Amino acid sequence: IAGLTLLGRLSHAEIPADQAEFFEARIRPVLAQECYECHNSRGKDKGGLILDHRAAWQRGGESGPLLVPGDPDASLLMRVIRHELPKLKMPKAGAKLDEAIVADFSKWIAMGAPDPRDAPPTDAQLTADTNWDAIRKRRQSWWSFQPIRRPEIPAVEGARTEVDRFIRARLANEGLDPSPRADPRSLVRRLHQTLVGLPPSPGETQRFLADWEREPAAAITRRVDDLLASPAFGEAWARHWMDWTRYADTHGSEGDPEIPHAWRYRDYLIRALNADIPYDQLVLEHFAGDLLDQPRINADLRLNESALGLGHLRMVFHGFAPTDALDERVRFTDDQINTVTKAFLGLTVSCARCHDHKFDAISQKDYYALFGIFTSSLPATIAVDAPGVLEKNRGALAELKPT
Repeated sequence: IAGLTLLGRLSHAEIPADQAEFFEARIRPVLAQECYECHNSRGKDKGGLILDHRAAWQRGGESGPLLVPGDPDASLLMRVIRHELPKLKMPKAGAKLDEAIVADFSKWIAMGAPDPRDAPPTDAQLTADTNWDAIRKRRQSWWSFQPIRRPEIPAVEGARTEVDRFIRARLANEGLDPSPRADPRSLVRRLHQTLVGLPPSPGETQRFLADWEREPAAAITRRVDDLLASPAFGEAWARHWMDWTRYADTHGSEGDPEIPHAWRYRDYLIRALNADIPYDQLVLEHFAGDLLDQPRINADLRLNESALGLGHLRMVFHGFAPTDALDERVRFTDDQINTVTKAFLGLTVSCARCHDHKFDAISQKDYYALFGIFTSSLPATIAVDAPGVLEKNRGALAELKPT
């Protein structure tokens, strides 16, 4: 216990890196968003408690010591955020923190409450921690939100491609040697597993080994071309895409109702990948496939391929007979936003449903702007026949209508 208590008093430089990282990622953002407004060293210290630097919270407030490093259950902070004290519930307005956040604070205290904040923040620092516009501007400067730029290619020897140059340069920087070249039998297995998701047959392996004996580079090129032209390529890589969009034939839940015609979306992806449809075209079809002036038409199957791209929007949790239709619609739409933004943006936008995002440059306003777009499009079953099929009998039907 004494050692853990001491840990809470260590300076920034003395705190283990993994513990400092845990505090910065899991604890500081919550303190900044939920606590600094009322408990700061720049003029507001309700209850005599300041939480914006280590020495202040160690002093505690009018209610006594805030926490006992190493013992979450004995810490006042945990009782307050667990809402165990009827007259002292935090954060303000009695909105209880998510259980995962409460668990993070318990873990932080259990490890000794390491806190790298050695001094009170300046006015500018406090604003940067609490003002959303400042927080968002800072986050938008991260490298991951910057336009893609062509990097300078490292000058190294022994590399055959530009990607290899970066790998070789990093290996050299770390004082490591490259792995030995793969033998041809291992190489052909890797090619097959990567491109079509299946191991080569004994015959395919023998043909590759024979080609390798004559000309290794040509053997690799020929095998890659053959695999890319194989129907199995689209089948294998459509599985990855369907993982992103959470493909399923049913909605889940207790009733597990069927998603009508879900298989059409699966087959659409396989055909698109085998036809080498550009990524930007696929993304466009996933959000506006039924609105395109010039959709992709599959003449052989007589289908409007572009309209099929919207099928992923039905891959959501959905009850068979919900008792609260509005709540079901809200959860339905939130699930769409959660899935789509993870798949296409690599961001957890749904984390901004109840508050501005705790880590990314996404506001609650951003979330509900998306919510308005998604909820305005009602689930429906639409015709995906090619225009020629739909128009085939339109004239004859018009003549049969009474005037």
